[in-house]
Amino acid sequence: MTSLYSFLTNSALILFIGLTLLAANPTVAQKKWSKHSAFQGICGIVLIKKGNQMPGPGKSTSPGTPVEREVLIFPLINMNQVKMGDNGFIDSVGNIKPVKTVRSDKLGKFCVSLPVGHYSVVIREPKGLYANLSDAHNNIFPVNVRKQKRTDVKVDITHQAVF
Repeated sequence: MTSLYSFLTNSALILFIGLTLLAANPTVAQKKWSKHSAFQGICGIVLIKKGNQMPGPGKSTSPGTPVEREVLIFPLINMNQVKMGDNGFIDSVGNIKPVKTVRSDKLGKFCVSLPVGHYSVVIREPKGLYANLSDAHNNIFPVNVRKQKRTDVKVDITHQAVF
């Protein structure tokens, strides 16, 4: 009986000391349990917009509807490296291969870990690859990933919308 009492007393003491140390330094607990503490890559949401998106008196525009789509992450692609089609569709990327491919969930959300670098985000639509954003240098949907940083993006699919 004495040995059981001693064991329980020592166990309770160890638990108490551990909890006290955690309470005294909460950042240790946050770092250990934080979902994105060491995440490096791209996270985002994919939204589709359809129909008339023109603003007008008494009319608000739609923020978009979240959709499940295949999201392709390429090394940074420039417009002069691809063959463009209609409505922002990419007919061909030549021999450029995606670095990673993920699928957005039913809420349109996705996350992909990546090394530091410059990337292009492209969506696979039934009619082909889609991107409707480029920068001043004609880079297709450019995204920079920095060391130990999460880069957030919003991907709007707008080929069925009128603005």
